Parts: sequence; C-alpha cells; structure tokens
Amino acid sequence: MRRRATRPRLAAATAALTVCALLAVAGCSDGGAGLPGRGTPGSGPSGANSPGTGAPSVPAAPAEGSVKVVRTLATKLTSPWGVAPLPGGDLLVGSRDTGKIIRVAAKDGAQSEVGSVPGVAAAGEGGLLGLALSPDYVTDHLLYAYFTTASDNRIAQLRYDAGKPDGLRLGAPNTIFQGIPKGQIHNGGRIAFGPDGMLYAGTGEGGDRGLAQDPGSFGGKILRMTPDGHPAPRNPRADSVIYSLGHRNVQGLAWDADKRLWASEFGQDTWDELNLIEPGGNYGWPVVEGKAGRSGYRDPVAQWKPAEASPSGLAYAKGSLWMAALRGSRLWRIPLKGASPAAEPQSFLSGEYGRLRTVVATDDGGLWLTTSNTDGRGRPGPEDDRILRVEVT
Repeated sequence: MRRRATRPRLAAATAALTVCALLAVAGCSDGGAGLPGRGTPGSGPSGANSPGTGAPSVPAAPAEGSVKVVRTLATKLTSPWGVAPLPGGDLLVGSRDTGKIIRVAAKDGAQSEVGSVPGVAAAGEGGLLGLALSPDYVTDHLLYAYFTTASDNRIAQLRYDAGKPDGLRLGAPNTIFQGIPKGQIHNGGRIAFGPDGMLYAGTGEGGDRGLAQDPGSFGGKILRMTPDGHPAPRNPRADSVIYSLGHRNVQGLAWDADKRLWASEFGQDTWDELNLIEPGGNYGWPVVEGKAGRSGYRDPVAQWKPAEASPSGLAYAKGSLWMAALRGSRLWRIPLKGASPAAEPQSFLSGEYGRLRTVVATDDGGLWLTTSNTDGRGRPGPEDDRILRVEVT
C-alpha cells in the first residue's frame, strides 16, 4: 500500500503548493512512497530560478524545417522504449515487454544482448521504460533504468560491463528510488540527466487522476534528484524530489540551448501538451487540460488534438524541439524563439512509419527515431520495430 503523508503534513504541503503555483503564474516500495533518505512526498515554494529563463543565446529557428530519413539502422525490435547512446555512438535499447536491453552498433546495426533487468513486471503500458547513462559513465559505467515492478515504478542503477559475454553484461540493480505509482496505463517513464547533472523523471498518475494534484504522491509529477536518488539541491522543497506537479502522463523530457526544461505530455480527450517546466509549477491535470488561462495553473506552450499527437519522446536539435507521436504517427517540429515557439509546429513522416516512440538527438545535430508498432496498439509490419536515422533542419 502506498504510504501517504499525515493530514497536517498534507495540509501544509497543499498550502505551500498553492503559494508556489500562484507565484509561478505571477512570474515571480515496495509499495512505499520512497526509500529512507530518498525524498519525502510534497512540494512547495522554490528559492531557485529555473535554468535559462533569461534572454535567448541563440537566434530564433526558421519557421520551416525539413526531415529526411537517411537510414534504417535496426529492424525487428520488440517493443523498444528507452534508448541510451553510448560514447562512440552505439545505442543501448530497452524492450518494454521483455525487460531486455540490447546494444545496437551505430556502424552496421548489429545487435547483441546486454542482459535483462530483474524485477520488471510488464503489463499494459508498464515494463522496462526509460534508460539514461550516468553523467560520469566513462568512469563509473552506470546505466539508469526506470521500470515497473509488481508493486510500483522505480529507478535503479546497473553497471554495464561490455567485456562480459552477451546477455551477462548487466550488474545487479541498485534501486535508488521507488514508490512511484503504477497502473495498466500512465506509468510515465522517461528519465534524463539535465545540464545540472541531476536526474529528472517524468511520471504518470497510473490512471488515478487525483494523484497528479496530491502532494503525498509521486504520481503525475516531474521528479528531480541527485544521481543516488536524494532530493536535488534547489528543489522547490529541500526535502522532496518533486519538481513540478499536475501532470497526466509525462513521456518526453528535453533541454534547449539555454537549459530550459521542456516536457511532452498525454492529454485525455481534448489536448495533448508541450510544457515549459518551471520549478514548483502546477500544470493543471485533472483540473484543466490544455490552455485554460486559469489562475494557479500553467498553460502549455503548444497543444494538439490526441489524434494528431499522443506524444512520447522529445529531443532538441537545430534550434527546434522534435516530438514523437504515437497515435498521430508523425514527428512534430516546434521551432523555438527563446521560451516561445517561433512559428506553428510542423509535422513530418505522417503515417509513413506508424507509431513513433523515442527521439534522441545525435552529436552532429540529427536524430535517432524509434517506431512503436509492436506495443500492442500498432499494426506491425515485417520489419518492425525499427530505429531510423534522421537528418533535420
């Protein structure tokens, strides 16, 4: 059973969240809620500014861009979800439904099995989800994984040893954070290290929409923690990993050139969202969906009908955000001018490759893009699922 804060604590945390949200708008477990010392539920006023909120350091992206798929790197993958590029360009790719991680060679697409993540309990939208390399990977060789277990969603470190035999290259998982609500739907799952070296995680409310506004739950939040799972310095509350709240199902995280954090998020029936994330911000779910202009809640920067988007992965390249769409079966380009779109979003590849799940920026300004047609909701072809190499402008 999920541990909840006491009523006095909930009242205090709720009041703090309200103050924080109003300030932001004005401009200014196993079944447990967390491991000891790994952050207590709650959020509140922030004493720190979000990175990169000043004037943009790069010019506005052009209104029109282009997308060209130049290569199919890999085929016949099973429910690919998380992708972590290794030094040198090869990719670690996780399978949501099997819990396995494979290495895909950037040179020729050759696949080798790295190993399986113990404890993954795949069901519905849950399973082995996001992957991220440690900022100190060259020396510590740590891979981070967000995954669903029988009781919760959690984040663990696993040491990757490329010198061991195929299938035996992963060390035992070291759980650094647990107690994120799980469900058949809305497990979130995207993790990424920010420019500040902290680990960010997008969570879902597990189908229990009230958790998104509940300061006693890690569901429906963006979390920010140190690499070992403690509340990160300058979080909205010093004793909490909660960075923002009021989310339905965050599945994409990306930082632009000025270190602003952006997140893509599933809506319900009306609007999917692209949000600019501020510490302590309340993004409205389930009270509001899409742009509502309602006091106390932050509006998305851009919104789409679910049939056109149902967004998952997000990346930044060539001055634009690139958002993969599942139901929409396309890649969206959102050109930026500082903290605002420079022009209307453009869509590419509509219907050409089916559902698109994860998008990762490459060192040379291109993208890796994965399809998601074997996830139980797509119509897989004989080559699915695939990893595509994309050139963009």
